[in-house]
Amino acid sequence: MENTVTELRFALDTFYFLISGVLVMWMAAGFAMLEAGLVRSKNTTEILTKNIVLYAIACTMFLLVGYNIMYVDNSAGGWLPSFGSLIGIQAEGADHSLESDFFFQVVFVATAMSIVSGAVAERMKLWAFLIFSVFLTGFIYPMEGYWTWGGGFLAEAGFSDFAGSGIVHMAGAAAALAAVILLGARKGKFGKNGSVHPIPGSNMPLATLGTLILWMGWFGFNGGSQLALSNAENASAVGLIFVNTNAAAATGAIAALIVSKLKWGKADLTMILNGALAGLVAITADPLSPTPLFSAGIGAVAGIIVVYSILTFDKLKLDDPVGALSVHGVCGLFGLLVVPLNNEGASFATQLYGAAVIFGFVFVASWIVWSVIKVTMGVRVTAEEEETGMDLHDCGVEAYPEFTAR
Repeated sequence: MENTVTELRFALDTFYFLISGVLVMWMAAGFAMLEAGLVRSKNTTEILTKNIVLYAIACTMFLLVGYNIMYVDNSAGGWLPSFGSLIGIQAEGADHSLESDFFFQVVFVATAMSIVSGAVAERMKLWAFLIFSVFLTGFIYPMEGYWTWGGGFLAEAGFSDFAGSGIVHMAGAAAALAAVILLGARKGKFGKNGSVHPIPGSNMPLATLGTLILWMGWFGFNGGSQLALSNAENASAVGLIFVNTNAAAATGAIAALIVSKLKWGKADLTMILNGALAGLVAITADPLSPTPLFSAGIGAVAGIIVVYSILTFDKLKLDDPVGALSVHGVCGLFGLLVVPLNNEGASFATQLYGAAVIFGFVFVASWIVWSVIKVTMGVRVTAEEEETGMDLHDCGVEAYPEFTAR
């Protein structure tokens, strides 16, 4: 009987891992729809191409090298991975299959890279972006992932990031920031006198659908990070994680709505969508320790922060078409720094230290890779290609030919 119960728990936890991974994989569709809605019609096919191919690259690179850099045969507290055998050997007494663990981890890698695609939209060369995807998903992300979730020196120092506010989201934003600085702004975004000219997205229904898909996928992102479901303690924890995740997203959207109404007298849908995502990113650092009401408070503050962060990046002339730097970078950092308010095992100093290491490493490594790509093949499309639209030049297929045909 004992063996039967153990096998049933193994099967249930493996199934939960796989279903959570499927939900996170579905977030790739959310990013694709969100970004397709927030770029102009002439760049829609190209941004969709980036999203589906980056997912394929992430899955392949993490299979070939990334997973074993991050997890296999590494020493506790180290900083240099062992580069162990591919995927590794199932440990005796494991409570879920190793393959389900790999699947759950690989979809997280794609999420980090998806953050970059939105920030560099409408002016980056397709092939430059895809080449960078190889380096981020195969080497840069797995390295900082080893330092944290893989049991490296940040984990030993006590750094706490339950589901990836910093490890996934802020890391993706750090890579994006390096690219945005090197790329420059889209033509017409900023005036010579410092003025900001908003460039409206082409499809708000798609952007809204993308946000709701991401909201749904986040239950797998955070809930799956509990890593088990097969006993009362873990099942109760997963239930609380779902409630807290949902609460933070809801109050983030409401807070952004109120701020946009007070500031501009309008209900700015793009800010509301980013407010919901900001709440989700912030609660991801620890969706288990806070009460639902405290989680709602975290989401509300994130919803306020994201609006002013987007405005600040505009003032700095850092062009981010989808608000990724603010949602994933600024609110990812905010999420890390509020963890000690509810989690006695975390300290503000350690959280700040971990955030600085992750951001610094990913930014510098990404800057180096982007710079090499820039001097070899270039990262930015020509002025003519930007004016005409990247769908025709990169893909040869327009998403909306009836509206963009000349």
